[in-house]
Amino acid sequence: MAENNNKITLTALVMMIFTTVFGFANSTVAFYLMGYASILFYLLAAVLFFIPFAMMMAEYGAAIKSDSSGMYKWLEVSVNARFAFVGTFMWFASYIIWLVSTSAKVWIPFTTMFFGSDQTQKFAFLGLNATQVIGLLSCLWMVIVTLVSIKGVKGIVRVTSLGGLAVTSLNAILLVVSGVILALNHGHFAQPMTHLLDSPNPGYQQPVGLMSFAVFAIFAYGGLEVLGGMVDKTKNPEKTFPRGIIISAIVITLGYALGILCWGISTNWQAVLANPTTNMGNISYVMMRNLGLVLGQSLGLSQATSNLIGLWFARYTGLGMFLAYSGAFFTLTYSPLKTLILGTPKSLWPKKFTKLNENKMPSYAMMVQCAIVIVIILVASFATSDASAFYNVLTLMANVSMTLPYLFLLYAFPKFKQNRAIQKPFEVYKSPRLTVLISWVVFVVVLGANIFTLIQPVLATGNFKNTFWMLVGPVLFGLIGIIWYQVHVHRTTR
Repeated sequence: MAENNNKITLTALVMMIFTTVFGFANSTVAFYLMGYASILFYLLAAVLFFIPFAMMMAEYGAAIKSDSSGMYKWLEVSVNARFAFVGTFMWFASYIIWLVSTSAKVWIPFTTMFFGSDQTQKFAFLGLNATQVIGLLSCLWMVIVTLVSIKGVKGIVRVTSLGGLAVTSLNAILLVVSGVILALNHGHFAQPMTHLLDSPNPGYQQPVGLMSFAVFAIFAYGGLEVLGGMVDKTKNPEKTFPRGIIISAIVITLGYALGILCWGISTNWQAVLANPTTNMGNISYVMMRNLGLVLGQSLGLSQATSNLIGLWFARYTGLGMFLAYSGAFFTLTYSPLKTLILGTPKSLWPKKFTKLNENKMPSYAMMVQCAIVIVIILVASFATSDASAFYNVLTLMANVSMTLPYLFLLYAFPKFKQNRAIQKPFEVYKSPRLTVLISWVVFVVVLGANIFTLIQPVLATGNFKNTFWMLVGPVLFGLIGIIWYQVHVHRTTR
């Protein structure tokens, strides 16, 4: 009885899923790219991706329990070891791209924290343009974080958890302040409630642009892999877990929809977001500063006082996002790497890679990872001189690389269901035909979203460079994974 009382209840499960998946910045990026039309895409992503994929992860996790192997074990028992290694390696590679992207983006909240706005586009120094200076600072950040993480300094991660609380509080600030502004302005929205299915962003008004936004909607529901380990900890999982997933999908989708509508109360797209210095890296700070400015104006305060309120809104956002980015960065510098080298067969790796130091960290592997990230940062930052375009490409690179590994799990799921040797204590998909149909529908949705994201720059502006940067990471790391595994097979065969 006591053990049952310690199980996760429906309410607790919904809260856990919400805090894992919901992201404040997802509503600002959505409004910037698609305006009110993004609400429909988030709704479709919940139905066509979040709910069915979360149920699959729950079935994987309940049937194949492993503290360290995770995704590798799921794919190995469902398909084979080669497929599992390549899929897990690409999952790890997505975090390499995330480290590249975030090491550059972290300077936006850092400068906003002090100056109230993004100053990174003014970083030109000693003959280097802003993007190149950002690249060098990103390399320095990566080195510092890696060295600190190797030492196992966990106190910093505890301090940066305050960032999570600060970012969570931003949602409350948005709702309350938007409500006040709406009341003071007698129900008037800054962004007119017309053309609700059209994007105000010129880059997302064509069909390919619209479809490419789907990858943002899928990314907004990311992090579902961790749900697999919650099933056996849930009270009455056969009923509670499916209900929890569906309720969470409704709550998260309504949360995103409400957030997007709230941004329309204070932000007119053409007046605030059409500035060429606005990009996917600094959009949250631009919109939060404008929220404070409009609050002051609605209260009838002077322009100087309104500007000051906006400045402090942006600074608070910068502080919270900087601490949150830092906390995530310290964790993701070692966590995915440890999962890769400890969750796959040790024979696949040189002994130096699997050796842990006195702080239980794979120090040699972390230094190699640091070197790889630095090389990618330098190549990317010295390849473009436009800082705003640089941040947009980094965001797209991260979105594509983080969603592609889902294809491996989706492809393997029908095979997992067909394997009768695997005991499945928790099952949602009981019909073989329905399992195959849903798996392939979700597979096509994720694949299609990524394809449209890749071709959108080419068709919209003839920009092959952006497509190249988004594609090179997954392709390169996929090939490395295949070659690495083949070398291992050849060596063991000999």
